[in-house]
Amino acid sequence: MDSPFQPRHGGLLRPPLNSTSNSQAHNLSITLLPEEHEMLKNSSAGALGLLSRLQNRTANVNDVSSVGGDTSVMLDSMDDADRGRGKVDTLFAHFLEVLQSHSNDNETLDVVQQLAQACRQVVEQLQLEIERGVGGAQGAKQRETSITWLKQEINTWSLLHALYYDRLLLQTDTQADDEMQDGPMLGGSEKEVIQQLYSVNAHLREYQLVVDWLEKCYEQGEQASAFQSHDRMMAWENTLFQLENMQGAAFGRGREICKQLDPDAPVREQKPLHALDMEDNMRLGRAIFASIRNGHLDEALKLCKHYGQTWRAAILEGWRLHEDPNYEQHVSGQTENEKLPIEGNPRRDIWKRCAWMLADSKKYDEYTRATAGVFCGHLGALKSLLHSNWHDLLWAYVKVQIDIRVESEIRGCCLKRFQPMPEEYWNGKMTLEQIFDELNVAKDVAVRDYAQSQLGVIQQHLILDTCGELLQHMCRWLDTASKESQLPAHQLRFMAHIVLFMRQIGRIEHQTQQQQAERIIAAYVEALIQRGEPQPVAYYASGLPNKLQVQLYSKFLTQIEQKPARESALEAALHAGLDVEQITRNTVESIRLGNSAPSAMGEPHTGEISAMDKRKIQSLEYLLHLVEQRGELLWQANAMMRLYLASNKIECVRQVFAMVPGDVINQLVKIYGALDNLPPREECSLKEYLCYNVYLSGVDSFNEWTRLQQTRPQAPQQSASQKSGYSQDNFTERMNAEHKKQTYRTELSRWEQKVKEQAKATTDALFNVLLFPEKGWLIDPFIAKEPENAALLHWEHRQLQMEKLRSICLPEIALLLHEVMLKSEDYAGCVRLADEIADERRQLYKVYTKHKLAELLTKIADASLLLLNNKLDPWGYPITA
Repeated sequence: MDSPFQPRHGGLLRPPLNSTSNSQAHNLSITLLPEEHEMLKNSSAGALGLLSRLQNRTANVNDVSSVGGDTSVMLDSMDDADRGRGKVDTLFAHFLEVLQSHSNDNETLDVVQQLAQACRQVVEQLQLEIERGVGGAQGAKQRETSITWLKQEINTWSLLHALYYDRLLLQTDTQADDEMQDGPMLGGSEKEVIQQLYSVNAHLREYQLVVDWLEKCYEQGEQASAFQSHDRMMAWENTLFQLENMQGAAFGRGREICKQLDPDAPVREQKPLHALDMEDNMRLGRAIFASIRNGHLDEALKLCKHYGQTWRAAILEGWRLHEDPNYEQHVSGQTENEKLPIEGNPRRDIWKRCAWMLADSKKYDEYTRATAGVFCGHLGALKSLLHSNWHDLLWAYVKVQIDIRVESEIRGCCLKRFQPMPEEYWNGKMTLEQIFDELNVAKDVAVRDYAQSQLGVIQQHLILDTCGELLQHMCRWLDTASKESQLPAHQLRFMAHIVLFMRQIGRIEHQTQQQQAERIIAAYVEALIQRGEPQPVAYYASGLPNKLQVQLYSKFLTQIEQKPARESALEAALHAGLDVEQITRNTVESIRLGNSAPSAMGEPHTGEISAMDKRKIQSLEYLLHLVEQRGELLWQANAMMRLYLASNKIECVRQVFAMVPGDVINQLVKIYGALDNLPPREECSLKEYLCYNVYLSGVDSFNEWTRLQQTRPQAPQQSASQKSGYSQDNFTERMNAEHKKQTYRTELSRWEQKVKEQAKATTDALFNVLLFPEKGWLIDPFIAKEPENAALLHWEHRQLQMEKLRSICLPEIALLLHEVMLKSEDYAGCVRLADEIADERRQLYKVYTKHKLAELLTKIADASLLLLNNKLDPWGYPITA
């Protein structure tokens, strides 16, 4: 039955690609025996296949340019690894472009149409590559698999658009609600009653939409056209020929056939037609039913007329609803005495009862019974034929339900007596839930498998409008997929965009459903992270809660190694509105605290930086992108330097320190207005950073002093004559020796001055560490209270780390300082070092263990002995009598 509720023109439900003009283009039929006709078909298959390929190439000449032989070889070699996956993978970018170009909530249904269109374009490209033979047999097989999946995805998008167009736009119409309150129309014609029924009954409209969708998605497969088997003369011509020429018949000799040629003669006489006519009848029945299954009733009527079986065409017209427009008061375009033709079948109830009897009879073939069963609601006749396909069975069930509801409405509202239908007809009324339960336990394995497959479950719950259960199934699929065998990325793409659609139209309401939806979108973001493209990851992560988006995007950033790629990822995050500050903080912390696998080359040499440490240090680049994160940069850099300093990795400390811009203090002043306005964390971080600056300066100065100590000029060597005391050496040798001595004395004097200056600078630099202002080195300045998020910052742990570093570094600095002053013969300075250690203002003695303090005091005692040897007291003062 045609539905008065038709989808709008140009929607997702595309018109059929086949047409009768194409089918009739090559009518090569002839009257032959079945085996002869089969031989002809087999012999001409190659020619017809070649003709079809040539037509396809001609149709696509505007889209594909000619390619040379060398280029084809190159494409084949490139396709060995791709096999069409590159074309399919473009859907990730296409879907992103569609969503970004339609940010308005009113364009939600347009988004669905464009998503389906993107899939269609990829299917067309893959089909074109198959026709060109790209990739050979293996490439074609892989592409056909992709095409099958994409066609099913297109069908699902079409279903979603058709159903939710009605649910969102038509079912919310207040006018429709008012009409529903008026009740059914009594006394109207059958057509008027059903038109009103469709306008007010949303469930029936959805039933019809499902039928329309199933008919649009129907694929007949590779079947020969029925037009190629007949020469358009008349029906049952072989039977007629044999009856008229019984004496000299060349066909059917010895086999009795029916004696009359009225439509009921074979059933009434229980005798067959001629063998060729029986095959024609069977082929015609298949073609008629296929056209009806495809929603093309007009094509079925043309087939009947083409075969000369006009009675079949008349039977197919008997279901139409009756209406006499002459009873209406005014019809547009009608003159005063003009009588308009009556529409439909005024005895439709009698026709329907006869159709039921035909569908219920075992005397007719299954296609004839199923054709009658479509229009009279006989489910058994349909199930006997459509038992091996989920979509076909669903079409049969829903088609019958529409018929029962329409018939019930007509008999309840039209004021006339109707022929009663069998009880079996009325007992066949079911809900959609009952229909899907039947499909889940169908006898055929293929039907059950599809009903339990992911696509079948998605389509079922879209039809039932049970979004909550669909989300539960999707999450269950995520649970069953292990980390090694995750769901395919394109399946996650499909699921995620369905969830995004449902969320945008408000179908996801409860908190549990929102969490399930977020989990599905997060799984898709995980798949995008593996692809490594920042724009899609940032866009889809922006639709998640802050905590989840930070977690996912941080995971994405940890996989990026190159600086340009990192900057591009941060720009994408800023464009998508992500919390970049929290993301970069989480990223740097995860890299800093993570333990990478040891390098295959083993540990680096002393003074070199390992690959793992380089990665940790370079992660600070994420905190350089925004000036507002200078405080966070100091905090993370200080945390790294504490770790490296405790591990005695001084080169790593230098590299981390070099990552912090030199004008960081000025930038902090610009951010907070003045140093006095710094928050507690930034104030403590700044002092700690300055502490490391002083420490590195002291260590570098000591290293320079040590280098100078090792570069003392060497005295010139005496010649052999000078060593033997022979005085008759010539003048040239004496002058050369004098010059070398003079040069040596000059270089030695210059070196001693450099050493003296460097010793003074090193002493000052090391004393700057020991005598660091504001309570001392690596001691936080006074703050009124700890930061509000002290627990998250691990504030107490940081304090313990700094105390440990003080106990490690300060004794070492004191020993270095003592060494410099001792070798510089500043023995009094060595003794005064004890005063600084014992000073109660800084209490440096508290960082010493007994062993380390004894070591230092021993060295100071040695310096005192040297003072005594120089006629001074132990503290370096002159001895007075």
